[in-house]
Amino acid sequence: MAIAGFLRDAEASSSRAAIALPVRMRDVVYEIAGKRLIDGLSLSLRARSRCVVMGPNGSGKSLTLRILQGLLQPTSGTITWSDGAPGHAERRARRSAIVMQRPVLLRRSVAANLEHALAVYGERRSERRGRVEALLAMAELEHLAARPARVLSGGEQQRLSVVRALAAEPALLLLDEPTASLDPRATAMIEALIDRAHRQGVGIALVTHDIGQARRTADEVVFLSHGRVAEAAPARAFFAGPRSEAAAAYLDGRLFY
Repeated sequence: MAIAGFLRDAEASSSRAAIALPVRMRDVVYEIAGKRLIDGLSLSLRARSRCVVMGPNGSGKSLTLRILQGLLQPTSGTITWSDGAPGHAERRARRSAIVMQRPVLLRRSVAANLEHALAVYGERRSERRGRVEALLAMAELEHLAARPARVLSGGEQQRLSVVRALAAEPALLLLDEPTASLDPRATAMIEALIDRAHRQGVGIALVTHDIGQARRTADEVVFLSHGRVAEAAPARAFFAGPRSEAAAAYLDGRLFY
């Protein structure tokens, strides 16, 4: 089944992306107990782009995605979408969807997980079955539709998580190390799902430590260090010669303080 079945059609998807992207974060700070985990972070995500967010552990990558999704509220700073509206959490949730490193699935069947998501997103009951079938086909999970979601393999669970997020028809898909614990075949299937969504107009923001994956999937790279943007550049330029010492050390496997 064509991927357009789950996104309605390419034209509608492109329209959503044009309305909801880019998103800009300006001077965003996130503190816990007086400690700044995000320290004046500013970045922009371009419409219909695949942005890979990289950096060492503790640099603020996952926090940045959670702030964009509205799961965390910044201590200060602004988040603004292309329509000029402030990044209120409720509004962000309608513009973006997030996939975590460890899937959080309901104690229901594969199909029922998708049906529940569609109901939450306001899909009419009469249209849910067709959309569930399209999403299952996209994830190559049709043969597992009746199986409890929590007994799937790690790769199968993550594919379900990705298409469940796409059921929201987001303009921006946020992915926090979605293939960190997967084998190469499962990783390739997740990357194929991400690519198909992008080709239908969905913006991508992907956190990964996998340099090979970043090379395969990125249009642009944002490199974080100590809660700040150390470098932001087109992917080809970044990998050919990073300008920041922090990024150069990271790509070389060296420590940088």
